[in-house]
Amino acid sequence: MSEGAMHQAGGDGPARPRGERSGGARDDGGRDETPDERADRNFSDILQELRVVLTGTQLISGFLLAVAFQSGFRDLDADEVQHYLVLVAIAALATLLGMTPVLVHRLHFQRRMKREIVRLANVLLIATLAVVSILVIGVTSFIFEVVVSAAAGLWASMGCAVAVVALWALAWAARRNGGDDRA
Repeated sequence: MSEGAMHQAGGDGPARPRGERSGGARDDGGRDETPDERADRNFSDILQELRVVLTGTQLISGFLLAVAFQSGFRDLDADEVQHYLVLVAIAALATLLGMTPVLVHRLHFQRRMKREIVRLANVLLIATLAVVSILVIGVTSFIFEVVVSAAAGLWASMGCAVAVVALWALAWAARRNGGDDRA
């Protein structure tokens, strides 16, 4: 076989014909990659997605932190302050969840556990997205509550929750219709 038809998996293994897998079979997705290469690609995808989610979470957290130092913050009633503090706690949880895949990777770096790390990071990313979804609903509700009224906050949270559920359902339907779960 020619040199052009040979390649290495991440520089760790012996050269092998393109398309050959550990079981000698090409994967179903039509990609020419080993399970380890797939894990590397999937982890890179997760990190990119985390960057997007954490940027949004940081913006929301920054907004929440700025609110406490505004002169009008003293005008909030006890329920609004409680609502605010719950949102700060949810924002902190979202940030911590979003950082955990990186922590797991660092703690298990070079232990040949990439596939396990990818599975856990995927679960953590989905949990992060769920918490950020709740945070967006809560922040929307809080803004409407403070600017308009408590009733407007309730209506805004219900409208936002409907949008979140619809988008999650759409994403789930796309996953179910998408075919290969291994990506």
